[in-house]
Amino acid sequence: MTLVELNRIAFKTLIDNLGYVNAIRFFKQFETGNGDYTQERHQWLDSLSLDEIWADIKQRQP
Repeated sequence: MTLVELNRIAFKTLIDNLGYVNAIRFFKQFETGNGDYTQERHQWLDSLSLDEIWADIKQRQP
């Protein structure tokens, strides 16, 4: 089976089971974004202590 055939069968399977709109929604979650996540993550997290991160996680839990 070629990659083209595999993609065609996989997409048809998703459409048959999820519908066209939800199949597209499924694929969109894997789109590449822009920017450098690793660099941005350091900007966000390097200024926080582990205790501050842990406190934020606890605060967000129901």
